[in-house]
Amino acid sequence: MDFKQMRQINVNEFTEKKDGLTYLSWAWAWDTFKQAYPDAVYTIAKDENQMPYFANQAGAMCYTSVTAGGITHEMWLPVMNGANKAMKSEPYTYHVKDWKTKQMVEKTVEGFTMFDVNKTLMRCLVKNLAMFGLGLYIYAGEDIPEMPEPEPIDVTQYITAIIAVNNIDELKEVYVNAIKACAHDDAAKKRIGEAKDAKKIELTTNE
Repeated sequence: MDFKQMRQINVNEFTEKKDGLTYLSWAWAWDTFKQAYPDAVYTIAKDENQMPYFANQAGAMCYTSVTAGGITHEMWLPVMNGANKAMKSEPYTYHVKDWKTKQMVEKTVEGFTMFDVNKTLMRCLVKNLAMFGLGLYIYAGEDIPEMPEPEPIDVTQYITAIIAVNNIDELKEVYVNAIKACAHDDAAKKRIGEAKDAKKIELTTNE
């Protein structure tokens, strides 16, 4: 399965929304990805103390890499709280304007725990898989994946069948079946309609 095919998988059923953001189930994402790439492996980067994150005064960052089909993509994601504020090793405060009171209020971001790191790693993995196409449209802010344009329908057989009818009743039956078969191709339906109209004129003229 290539990038384009992976990009077209609809993942909406396996997502949940939280604080205006959409999250895809990491378990479902990895299961689906492994079915497409049985050789796929992912790696979590670790610091010199074998911790699965890198921290400094700015916060903590997690890194993953996925290798599949001979291609490796890397991804990173900061450890964040529910308000998507970067979490540090110690709590800190910041000020924000309250939309109700229009006043500046102080809020606290708690220090991160290994639970927060674990969530970040799984979200980073999902983001990593998006680099291969799976669920990428979520990060692009789209509701559904981009689907390929359907191949145009060859209407030769339907027009031939219309030309071959001997009466109006046969024409109606053949026309209805042809339209049903080409329901998603407006150009095909137009050509079939034109063939039907021409045949109808021929039949009524010869009566």
